[in-house]
Amino acid sequence: MIIGVDTFGCDHARSGIGTYMLSFSSVLSENEDVHFELFGSEIDRFTYTSGKDISFVPVSVQDNLSAERTWHFTSVNKFAQSRKYDLVLYSAPEKVLPISFKVPGIAVVNTVLSSMVEGKKDWIQKIQIKRGLFKVQKIIAASNFIKNDLISHGIDGNKIEVVYNGIDHKLFYPQIQLDEESIDIKPFAIRKPYFIYGSRLSGPEKKHIELIRAFSEFKKKTGLPHRLVICGSDGPHSAEVHKATFDSPYASDIFLTGYFPHESFPLLYSGSQGLIFPAVNEGVGLPVLEAMATGVPVACASSGVLPEIAGDAALFFDPDNLTDFVKVFEKLASEPLLCAGMIQKGLERAKLFNWESTVSKTIEIAKTLLK
Repeated sequence: MIIGVDTFGCDHARSGIGTYMLSFSSVLSENEDVHFELFGSEIDRFTYTSGKDISFVPVSVQDNLSAERTWHFTSVNKFAQSRKYDLVLYSAPEKVLPISFKVPGIAVVNTVLSSMVEGKKDWIQKIQIKRGLFKVQKIIAASNFIKNDLISHGIDGNKIEVVYNGIDHKLFYPQIQLDEESIDIKPFAIRKPYFIYGSRLSGPEKKHIELIRAFSEFKKKTGLPHRLVICGSDGPHSAEVHKATFDSPYASDIFLTGYFPHESFPLLYSGSQGLIFPAVNEGVGLPVLEAMATGVPVACASSGVLPEIAGDAALFFDPDNLTDFVKVFEKLASEPLLCAGMIQKGLERAKLFNWESTVSKTIEIAKTLLK
């Protein structure tokens, strides 16, 4: 079996989808039954295959979303047939996906469909997603929350399988922290104590502004020296988040890092007093598990996939309730026994998720599809 793995739409490994592809490809291996071949933009020739014995076929397409979509509408089927693929794994269907399939396809959905199409003016994306997902032979949803959302849009639940993302336990594990006043992660030096939130500034559902308001209220109420570190590349919601930061009376204690390398997150997590994750429409919630695996307490919104992913190992809150939100900061800052219990539960919870299992289950689904 030859499986082509589509890396278009993965943002050159600089987004959540890109991190998925980077992690997924890191544990791919050749065997007698399955041969993998990645394909995508020339710029990604070594992004996902460096140091690995996995083939990559560069495709001559301009490095922009419009050109990549056009290629998927007009040429991806011919390309897949010419490469003699038995199946194609589409890893970013919210960005690029054909609307017909001459070679069987599996779409890996890591985003909530509602947030992809509702209220958006991009009619091409709507057609691509809805037609493509209706016609693709199989869908892998990263959570039951995503699966149920797909079904609510009329997609046949019988063709949807849930396969959770993994975490890289070689990267995310408890790290010994020296008793220093700051964490030195080039080019940043981040002063302790601090809370962290890692998410692209992509939209109001990420609740960056509510986070900043709650943090400011926490600072006003307690006078504690904590800082707030927000890690994530700029997006459509960037201007609003930067303005909310500037307008806060505690702006000097709020640190917007911009894009932050994935490999640097373990040290950043482990030096913090906790991850606070207020996003309300998450379909994967991987940062929650990564933070747990590094041994820090986690607080997250009580909506979306987060209760499904975090189980009983996190504090849950309503990010639209300022009083509820502020209490989360207070608990993480001043209740060490509570935090110690959460850390232990989080470490156990994180063990349930690994990329080897994710890849293995994906291969099983591919084999079943081709029987």
